[in-house]
Amino acid sequence: MKLKIPFLPSKPTVAVVKMSGVISAGARSGLCDQTLSPILEKAFKKGQHEAVALLINSPGGSPVQSSLISSRVKRLAKENQMPVYAFVEDVAASGGYWLACSADEIYADTGSIIGSIGVISAGFGFQELIDKYGVERRVHTAGKSKSMLDPFKKERPEDIKRLKRILSEMHELFITYVEKTRGGKLTQKDDIFTGEIWLGEKAKELGLIDGIGHLDNVMKEKFGNKTRIKIYGQKKNFLQRFGVNLINEAGVYLEERAAFSRFGL
Repeated sequence: MKLKIPFLPSKPTVAVVKMSGVISAGARSGLCDQTLSPILEKAFKKGQHEAVALLINSPGGSPVQSSLISSRVKRLAKENQMPVYAFVEDVAASGGYWLACSADEIYADTGSIIGSIGVISAGFGFQELIDKYGVERRVHTAGKSKSMLDPFKKERPEDIKRLKRILSEMHELFITYVEKTRGGKLTQKDDIFTGEIWLGEKAKELGLIDGIGHLDNVMKEKFGNKTRIKIYGQKKNFLQRFGVNLINEAGVYLEERAAFSRFGL
């Protein structure tokens, strides 16, 4: 609780939670509910701040983790009766936009990339490669659907059909969430759920965001010029701080760069 001295007005404070990186379960340097939960709990501590701002820079990732994090934000905001604002840096696409929709208002830069409301599944097929080297694949299952989309076998039509059904159902969950959180602000719905992306001004025109603006300016406009910003973010562990475990860190870096590169970043 903030210490208030009589006759001396306290400066308003906004808690800023950084959400940067790919969204994945058990994220080592990206975003997941497990690592963000203690940070969000501190940021939403009742009586400490006037509002919570989410500083988002994410190309997306796990739909489930996106849903878990967003649900936590909404629950904490309701419990503590605290407004939430989202500010997009380079990109809030796919799961990144899902996170942004957990806020009451969304702001972005004119060059920010917004949208990609869709679901994707990607992989590789190695069946010809192992045939070339005379490698025999041996798989034994109980249940005809257990070995679905084995990368060392040719794709089966029934597997593709099953995958498309799952992707379609997940897409509908995403659409429902956006309509629930942004429904009254969306100016049209024909194009925004196709997986398309837009820059800030167009995203505002479509109702995907509420305005063009940056964290400091918008927060001072809402809470006064003396508003203070308090940053809450993920801390690196001992090994990460001293550059140990470089192989794993390099793998995470490459994974993130591949995700961001889809949007030219």
